[in-house]
Amino acid sequence: MVIQTATLGYARMGKNREVKKALESFWHGKCEINALRSVVEAVETHAWTTQLKAGVDRIAVGDQTFYDHVLDWSVRLGLIPARFRQFTGIDQYFAMARGKDGIPALEMTKWFDTNYHYLVPEIESDLAPAANFDDFLATVKRAQLILRDRATPVILSPVTLLTLSRRSNDLYSDLDRLLPLYLDLLGQLKSLGITEVQFHEPTLVTSHAGDLETVIKHTYHQLATAGLPIQLVTYFDDLEDVYSWVMQLPVAGVSLDFTRGNNLSLVKAHGVPRDKVLGAGVVDGRSVWAIEPKGLLELLQELQAITPNLRVQPSASLQFVPHDATCEAQLPQPLRDVLSFAEQKLTEVVLLANGLNGQDIAHEQAAIELRWQAFKRFNLPNPVVRDVLQTLKVEDFQRSLPYEQRLHRQLKLPPLPTTTIGSFPQTQDIRQLRLRYKKGEISQTDYHQAIDTKIAECIKRQEEVGLDVLVHGEFERTDMVEYFGQQLQGFAFTTDGWVQSYGSRCVRPPIIYGDVSRLQPMTVREFRVAQSLTNKPVKGMLTGPVTMINWSFPRADLPRREQAMQIALALRDEVADLEAAGAVMVQVDEPALREGLPLKSARWNEYLSWAVDSFRLATGGAKAETQIHTHMCYSEFGDIIEHIERLDADVLSIENSRSNNATLFEITDAGYQYQVGNGVYDVHSPSVPSVEQILQQLRTGADLLPVQQTWINPDCGLKTRQWEEVLPALKNMVLATQKLREEIHGSSH
Repeated sequence: MVIQTATLGYARMGKNREVKKALESFWHGKCEINALRSVVEAVETHAWTTQLKAGVDRIAVGDQTFYDHVLDWSVRLGLIPARFRQFTGIDQYFAMARGKDGIPALEMTKWFDTNYHYLVPEIESDLAPAANFDDFLATVKRAQLILRDRATPVILSPVTLLTLSRRSNDLYSDLDRLLPLYLDLLGQLKSLGITEVQFHEPTLVTSHAGDLETVIKHTYHQLATAGLPIQLVTYFDDLEDVYSWVMQLPVAGVSLDFTRGNNLSLVKAHGVPRDKVLGAGVVDGRSVWAIEPKGLLELLQELQAITPNLRVQPSASLQFVPHDATCEAQLPQPLRDVLSFAEQKLTEVVLLANGLNGQDIAHEQAAIELRWQAFKRFNLPNPVVRDVLQTLKVEDFQRSLPYEQRLHRQLKLPPLPTTTIGSFPQTQDIRQLRLRYKKGEISQTDYHQAIDTKIAECIKRQEEVGLDVLVHGEFERTDMVEYFGQQLQGFAFTTDGWVQSYGSRCVRPPIIYGDVSRLQPMTVREFRVAQSLTNKPVKGMLTGPVTMINWSFPRADLPRREQAMQIALALRDEVADLEAAGAVMVQVDEPALREGLPLKSARWNEYLSWAVDSFRLATGGAKAETQIHTHMCYSEFGDIIEHIERLDADVLSIENSRSNNATLFEITDAGYQYQVGNGVYDVHSPSVPSVEQILQQLRTGADLLPVQQTWINPDCGLKTRQWEEVLPALKNMVLATQKLREEIHGSSH
């Protein structure tokens, strides 16, 4: 039997971030919706033709999006919360994504354990879903003109959609309202001549999958009545306890991730039904490292012996990796030669299938092995770093005094102190300044002077607004991980390695390829400049080790724990240098701490143990007088609160605006003892919150958390906003805080 190949989705933003640029142009009123649509369709078409040229047999279509694929399915199914029904068409779509006219956007959170953000559907009790699949069907028709019978529509399963949603009704009730709409879609796809669809069901790899058995069985027995073959697609982990019944569902095939979890053992133990296609996700769709064919061919041969009805494919959608590694000409050749982005992964998938199909791939295999050997000679261990890690003691992970004792030694501030998370608007002139410096068009002295001018302006604006604790604005930083990685040995950086984080927001994750060490202070110069301009305290701003790991492409030859500890050692030295420069507050941000949680809760403790320890190693050397802050956004804390407490951070600032105070409820319900920065407005929306809106949020916070424990701040950094949005929002935040202080002071007399 011939082994086929398939994909599950592709990189979305375009090699030159065409989608990002078109989106932002549309939002700024510089282009019409048809121009935006043309750009998105051109990127989508290029993705299809790239996969076709690579020789992929089953090509996923319908995964491209204006903003977020989960939002797309919410809109297609008519899941429109009441507050957005005053809008129509594309205005409604982007109002749900970004907010409009003071109406808050949908909540945003991480897509499973990735760094992609999705918009959480809201399904109200009286909502009557009404489908409109016109855009999806039009995409499928366009794809068929290019791909013919290779076109395989990607559909987000109703069960995964509902488990990711905020619902007022029980799961079964909402499911029964959605299933007829899905059946109608399948009927329309069948009438177009589609011969197979992918139903993406990543919820099956989570710990609660066992609770969904009845719901899943009901769903797929209903969907099977459409008579259109379904490939049930899972990724990011294994099927653990649900494997046996999932394999008996009335679907044509099941796709499994063989790069994470233990699906191989499940297949060996339970086999694969003869009537099922096994989609073998053996090429890691979330890694930038090239395959080593020998081991993967052996794995595939094991699978082939169990079921000849096999398909070779990436482990997940290729949306999580950049487009093309051949664009990275500035990287050292030994490193570049072992990188694999979306285009290269297509080649790897086809190569492995060719090997299984009996073609001679010895030449290609030998060439790949030679490239890996050259890289290993290039990338030698750092014995100094490894020796330090071997000699760490328990006290290296502890502050010199417990929180209750050091609290009284730290700087006294007004009640409900106001601050920001760190970054301020990254305007076009700042980006151009950094680009000119990078190109060598201006000297380092001129660059530093220009950055210092921006810092001075930022300090002045914060003082005029009336903030209590200031930041320098981070104008020298392109990205909160990239900036530090560029100053650490062991990190590499691409020029075009962009991936979508959410909407138009693209990130260029660093690649950790070797042992990490700090060459010199990384943030002290800018801190000194900022602190010299004000009598108010300025926070030193660092990115934590776990976030650096989770927002980078980590190396594959060393456990993530060890990589995190290496980064923590570098940050520990940076904290000491900031203290020596006069910093009394240092913020070590860990927004990605929770997103790194394994999808199986049984593995949480192992991850959280080293994740928290790495933070404690980075901050444990700080003086008792130094106040350590951290920031976490779009995270649920209730089930890991004891680990959040174990960070031993003096102040934890949180996202709280889009979650309707759910995060604050979780923290207060757990009796959290440290100080909390209440994220009182949504920085991802261009809307400027009124004083009354913020005051209402503050009053809710005051009902939950003692004043002496509360800080006031936006919910995240301000780099993506414009000054004309930021300044009035911060002024309103300070005014609302002053009103609440007066209310509290008045009630105390």
